[in-house]
Amino acid sequence: MLRRLIAPVLLAGALAPASGLLEAPATAQDSPATQDSPAPGSLGIRLVDAPISSRADPRARRYIVDHLPPGIVIHRRVEVSNTSGAPMPISLYPAAAEIGHGAFRFADGRTANDLTTWTSIVPHALTLAPHSRSMATVTVSVPDDVPAGERYAVIWAETAGEAKGTVREINRTGVRMYLSVGRGGGPPTDFSIDSLTAQRSAGGDPVILAQVHNTGGRALDLSGDLRLTDGPGGMSAGPFEARLGTTLGPGEIEAVTVTLSDQVPDGPWKALVRLRSGLVRRTGQATITFPHDAGTAAAVSTGRSSLETALASALALCVLGFIVMLVRRGRRPATPA
Repeated sequence: MLRRLIAPVLLAGALAPASGLLEAPATAQDSPATQDSPAPGSLGIRLVDAPISSRADPRARRYIVDHLPPGIVIHRRVEVSNTSGAPMPISLYPAAAEIGHGAFRFADGRTANDLTTWTSIVPHALTLAPHSRSMATVTVSVPDDVPAGERYAVIWAETAGEAKGTVREINRTGVRMYLSVGRGGGPPTDFSIDSLTAQRSAGGDPVILAQVHNTGGRALDLSGDLRLTDGPGGMSAGPFEARLGTTLGPGEIEAVTVTLSDQVPDGPWKALVRLRSGLVRRTGQATITFPHDAGTAAAVSTGRSSLETALASALALCVLGFIVMLVRRGRRPATPA
């Protein structure tokens, strides 16, 4: 029996909501919000519909992100491409995925879950000529009696290469699915940055870990950067990009990693971390000093995010106004008898 060597790659896509207007997203070369172009000689897949209502949301244009009521049926188009110089037989199918330990994890083979049983693709098999593209339709039919919650899956395009001895290479590339089901509006998306940890990697590089808590009801795909100011001699450094690939399910707490240049001094620094998932943005800030020895760390609490600061200020003003009103009432002269 031939062993299977699977090389999975998740590419980006776009999915429109069940209702509302759709638009075709810009090409990959024109817009960084869409997926990268497939490499020459490879298999590619992307969704070609994007919701106009979510035009400003880069995550909604990259992934299949939607909230649907029970009992609804939606249809979405995907484009499959063959950038190689040979004909390519391709299978299209949904398979299960889950979120855990800060990552979007896809299951082996064609493992099923609730969302995959609701999803079908037509055609489910095709052969693409060299340097050609073809459309397929994805249908999601949500049952009437399913419990509320968010489900995850992947729309896979798969092709099998030639057997080499006892190994057959199986290449597949896919589009993530994040489907929330429930009555009314979708669950809120929110998160907090609870602490920053300054550490030295085993190789001696300075690293910042931002501890993130998903306080909302939808999964997060986190990205962002770090800036350092007020360092030794008034130095500034950055921005340093956060490592991509951190995905948090509702309620999860994980760290987002930012690796800096080994030329950055120990500090102290004022560190500002800015993270985002879709349209939700939060900041965390603290004064940090990188430990001198490799493999050591020091955690500090972050300052409040900009939203938390605004809410706290508004609450303080309300309390102050209420106190002033009570004082003024207490100073009113007594009414003559």
